[in-house]
Amino acid sequence: MSDVAAVEQFVKRYQDLKTEIAKIIIGQDEVVNQILISIFSGGHSLLIGVPGLAKTLMVNTIAQALGLDFKRIQFTPDLMPSDILGSEILDENRHFHFVKGPIFSNIILADEINRTPPKTQAALLEAMQERAVTVSGHHYELSLPYFVLATQNPIEQEGTYPLPEAQLDRFMFAVNLDYPSFEEEVQVVKSTTTDSKQQINALFTAEDIVGFQHLIRRIPVADNVIEYAVSMVSKTRPNGKSATDLVKNYLDWGAGPRASQNLILAAKTHAAIRGKFSPDIEDVQAVASGILRHRIIKNYKAEAEGITDDQIIKSLF
Repeated sequence: MSDVAAVEQFVKRYQDLKTEIAKIIIGQDEVVNQILISIFSGGHSLLIGVPGLAKTLMVNTIAQALGLDFKRIQFTPDLMPSDILGSEILDENRHFHFVKGPIFSNIILADEINRTPPKTQAALLEAMQERAVTVSGHHYELSLPYFVLATQNPIEQEGTYPLPEAQLDRFMFAVNLDYPSFEEEVQVVKSTTTDSKQQINALFTAEDIVGFQHLIRRIPVADNVIEYAVSMVSKTRPNGKSATDLVKNYLDWGAGPRASQNLILAAKTHAAIRGKFSPDIEDVQAVASGILRHRIIKNYKAEAEGITDDQIIKSLF
């Protein structure tokens, strides 16, 4: 099949996927879009929202519709790296053998990732970057496709361990979940307080998803679009020549080269789901907030004056 036909097929299957997810998840269209863009781009997502916004249900529903294995890890202050990765145990024949932890799955929901100490957070780093883990000197490959979807509660910060910048940078998207609209909340209450249960069908296989990820990477990008993405990222660096006044006044730190790579990958997927065979500047702008939001570090002045991440990112367009 040619890449042109493959993109056309991708558009149709993506729409079917959105319809399937909508059986369970009401509203949150932009959130679902960003999660799916990160999955088809081969990236991870950080979901930021208050409790009760169906973050876990959303990830579980997406995993079912994609036909992927799904494991949830509840991060707590006493969680150890071996609870995630697995450990070697002595069997009845006095031989060590490795018992795999929950990280050996296609989709990992790292629930409340900022509730666990840095040592355990770091256990995810190798898996997220290398798609492999090392335990007791042995290297284990993870089955593809592999995604970490982590959640974080933005309100309650007592007893939490904020993710270090290096780990935040591993997430392609930071997705803000907001409260549903009045109409959506009415629909949620109607659909969740009866005895009927919707069945989610698996519309993809792991091989399909890996195939579409390769297709996304083959999509060509014009030089001016790449230069636009790189210049947008370089404008976020307060000490850089191209930094905007808003950036110089309100940011301590800007985004690194991984942001530029992710902007282009996500723009390719954003273009493909709309049936376009190459992304343009509008596609880069459409994904910019989710990709840059967690990579820029505001200073105290920005916090005091109520300047938001999105205001700063919009000023870069």
